[in-house]
Amino acid sequence: MILLRTHIGSALRTSRIAQGRTLRDVAKSARVSLGYLSEVERGQKEASSELLNSICSALNISLGEVLVRVSTQVRVAETPILTVVDDAA
Repeated sequence: MILLRTHIGSALRTSRIAQGRTLRDVAKSARVSLGYLSEVERGQKEASSELLNSICSALNISLGEVLVRVSTQVRVAETPILTVVDDAA
């Protein structure tokens, strides 16, 4: 099962780490608790659109950019894996 919150959290964490920032720093800038941001990044909490906007602003990225990344990840996760069965073997 594909959970959007897992992919959104991963995209946010990737951006934060790429910027070399701590959870504490981003949580303070986004005005959310450190624990809540951690849960969002781990895909344990489903963030509201207001909270996502706040986190994205704190990371200086657009919500659209995050959603494009998530869309790509979901598309890859949904791609069926085909297995070739050799009846001759």
